[in-house]
Amino acid sequence: MKLKMTLAVAALLAMGLSSAVAYADTLSFTLTNPNGSALVTGGSVTYDATVSAPASNAAAVFLNGDSFNVTAPITLDDSDFFANFPLSLAPGTSFTGDLFVLTVPPGTLFGTFLGTFTLQGGADGNASDPLGTVNFSVTTTPEPSSIMLLLTGMVGLAWVGFKGNLRGWAR
Repeated sequence: MKLKMTLAVAALLAMGLSSAVAYADTLSFTLTNPNGSALVTGGSVTYDATVSAPASNAAAVFLNGDSFNVTAPITLDDSDFFANFPLSLAPGTSFTGDLFVLTVPPGTLFGTFLGTFTLQGGADGNASDPLGTVNFSVTTTPEPSSIMLLLTGMVGLAWVGFKGNLRGWAR
């Protein structure tokens, strides 16, 4: 009898303690356009995201923070996330808004710069579990007027050289 009572108490304690652990439900996290473009003369690119909590979730999912990684010299400003996104998403709801801004400093070399952005949160306002990660890129391109100026100069030099060759043959 004492053994049965001990087992019953142990089972109740195990069930009671296991329900005290809070588990976060899932969410879907996507960027509207993960590939941005900026001029090498400097500028910024804003990235929008949609975050959705499936209707099958048992409770709200809290969006408590973020972490990110981006290739230098590009910088990321995540203040849009903290200013615009809701604190939590109830089951079956979604939100679309500005998530972060990438800044390309003047004089950045041509190329593609990569990064990741992770939403953190969970079952309560103190959780910091990774909820979803997206990859993004920004490609720096030359200013169109600079290319035209370069091409015009090259055509002019070629024309001067061509005219000089014609004069040499006429002599």
